[in-house]
Amino acid sequence: MTILLKPELRPANPHFSSGPCAKPPNWQLSELSDAPLGRSHRAAIGRQKLTNAIEETRSLLKIPLDYKIGIVPASDTGAVEMALWSLLGPNEITILVWESFGKGWATDVVSQLQLSPNVMNAEYGFLPNLDDVNFNSDVVFTWNGTTSGVRVPDSAFIPSERKGLTICDATSAAFAVDLPWEKLDATTFSWQKVMGGEAAHGMLVLSPKAVHRLETYKPPWPMPKLFRLTKNGKLNQDIFLGATINTPSMLAVEDYLFSLSWLRSIGGLSAMINRCDKNAKVIFNFIDEHDWVSNLSSRLDTRSNTSVCLVFNDRRIENPNEFANNVCFRLESEGVAFDIKSYRDAPPGLRIWCGGTVETRDVESLMPWIKWAFESEISLLNSS
Repeated sequence: MTILLKPELRPANPHFSSGPCAKPPNWQLSELSDAPLGRSHRAAIGRQKLTNAIEETRSLLKIPLDYKIGIVPASDTGAVEMALWSLLGPNEITILVWESFGKGWATDVVSQLQLSPNVMNAEYGFLPNLDDVNFNSDVVFTWNGTTSGVRVPDSAFIPSERKGLTICDATSAAFAVDLPWEKLDATTFSWQKVMGGEAAHGMLVLSPKAVHRLETYKPPWPMPKLFRLTKNGKLNQDIFLGATINTPSMLAVEDYLFSLSWLRSIGGLSAMINRCDKNAKVIFNFIDEHDWVSNLSSRLDTRSNTSVCLVFNDRRIENPNEFANNVCFRLESEGVAFDIKSYRDAPPGLRIWCGGTVETRDVESLMPWIKWAFESEISLLNSS
């Protein structure tokens, strides 16, 4: 067995998890000292913090003034489920599935809501044929697939004029992509992804068209309190003015406000997108230089700039899952990369988060370590 020299440089921050994700570079717990802990979220100070989070989100993401933004329970999952339960039913439905979360939304619509959507499937690494999507129906899709590293290349496939609603899970895209709000009717994301916030809080953004659906359609199924967006047949405006349905963590709110402030300090959305692109490009270049690893995405224009998924190609690898586990174990044992194993339902490999809170120099420092871990595991296979 060959003993390989370890790289000299190590990532200063080894947190490459795809959720919860790395905190902003200058984050410290002391930055949250202004959180109104022990105070009611309905008190003036709590309500102001929540309102600030909503309006600063609107400003930084350039969300139109006539769109409604609400802070909702249960992270992105809760926000998506709230949209599905509240909006689907009166129209035909199309669901695009190319990774595990899209598959989960399709399962819920079929098994829980007992509806019959047209499910357009694609294998990991691929997209369904976007030219075949029927936008007379309500369309549910994920913008940036966290578990496959495959994203829609742009918004050209969505017509500006359409009968149906677009319901977009944008949890790994918000703050990493310039989202076309005029083409999105219900958009969801969470604080814990690109912004490096804390879990359990989701964001729901509704277009006027989505609000009209809410106010003219009453779903036939029981609606849990956490999903109720209307009151007496009208949109519950309070939810979108900082009065959350349930009790939020004011510490998490303060943490999100810090992330928003940091984002503004570095130059806003365009700067954040640039950071994501630079991070991902480091890995794309690494892949181009090594024939034993490839991007799970089948096309260059669908590669995610946040959740970058890799698979090992070496023919000597007989058990890809065991091999990937061993590579990840080596990296974690060295303290250079935590939580980068591919998602449990995805093809075995690595999943490296490249969101804007990650420093490019840390991604650059990680690449030689991945090569070291790969070659170390291959040497064991050769000696066995």
